[in-house]
Amino acid sequence: MQSIVPSNLPRPARPLVLVTHEYYPHRGGIAVYAAEMARAAQTLGYNVEVWAPSLPDGQPEADWPFPVNRLPLAGDHSLLSQWRMARQLMTQRDKLRGATLYIPEPGPLLAMLLLQYFDTLRSAQLVLTFHGSEIQRLASRGLLRWSTNHLLRKAAHVSVVSHYARDLLAHNFPEAADKVVLTPGALRTDLAITPAPTRPGSVGRTIILTVARLNPRKGQLQVIEALKALPAAQRAGIAYWLVGSHSKENYHTALAAAAASADFPVKFLGDIADDQLGGIYAQADIFAMTSMPHRHSVEGFGLVYLEAGAHGLPVIAHAIGGVPEAVIDGETGVLVAPGDRPALTQAFARLISDPALRRRLGAAGRIRAGRNSWLASARALFGQPAAGPTT
Repeated sequence: MQSIVPSNLPRPARPLVLVTHEYYPHRGGIAVYAAEMARAAQTLGYNVEVWAPSLPDGQPEADWPFPVNRLPLAGDHSLLSQWRMARQLMTQRDKLRGATLYIPEPGPLLAMLLLQYFDTLRSAQLVLTFHGSEIQRLASRGLLRWSTNHLLRKAAHVSVVSHYARDLLAHNFPEAADKVVLTPGALRTDLAITPAPTRPGSVGRTIILTVARLNPRKGQLQVIEALKALPAAQRAGIAYWLVGSHSKENYHTALAAAAASADFPVKFLGDIADDQLGGIYAQADIFAMTSMPHRHSVEGFGLVYLEAGAHGLPVIAHAIGGVPEAVIDGETGVLVAPGDRPALTQAFARLISDPALRRRLGAAGRIRAGRNSWLASARALFGQPAAGPTT
């Protein structure tokens, strides 16, 4: 006999399957975004399951409030990873038929550009998030643009992390405009603020800090060159600290050469765990990440700017992409046009010489950092689910 659920009883929320190539222990803004949106959707009442790349050997799984299905793929955007992701999606297509499939980043989206043409892979609902750089890449080639337009027509909801990304998407894929909602990132839920120490180890120097992978797009080289152009008296009182792992483009060699020719300390601190970053931020005076255009890649927002603000640091950045939405020029930091090295040097000179200005910008940064909410972004994208059955 067929079971019929009385219409007056609350129905369980539809399963929400979040599929991502970037997830813990991977570092970076997209990995944080995927994890926090999953956590927020779970808090709203969705039955969340995350599909993510396999853990490195010996790496324990973190404690999540939802199941994490680890897939046999590396987690990069290579053709092999895309193929393995596509195969996994096809293998588990029966599970997806009754679920909301949420793709928060470019890796699995590339796989879906092909899989969308297979009738056997149909989720109950498709939801997408765009960050910025992938929009430019998808629009750069005719076949990719055509396939992306087709996928966007199938999506129930599409979100972007900034007004910049929204405008970029509307310009390149105007048919998606009526589906787009804004879902900016916020502070990590596990962010710990370490009280500023008395700083005996800084030897009276003003510490400029960058936290980002060592990649041409992140602009560490521009920071070093701008600092080298400061007056000698200011150079004698500064140090530049870089937190981040090496990139694959031999960028570290160029950075090391620039650092070797500087007459102030430049420290490469390597990749530091999130739970230890608070102590690094607490010793710094100025946060700098001068993102640059690099191929089709651009900074769509920049969660690290919010993190620096939460630690009370004034920010120096380039006015590019969605950065002006994360760093408010003259309020939480100083924005400079990319490529304007004299203006960048002047921005550093101004903040180095004015501790009161640093404190004012840093205090405003703390307030700005707390304005965004993962819960609000998840609610805007997914809506409030139906309540589960009562017990």
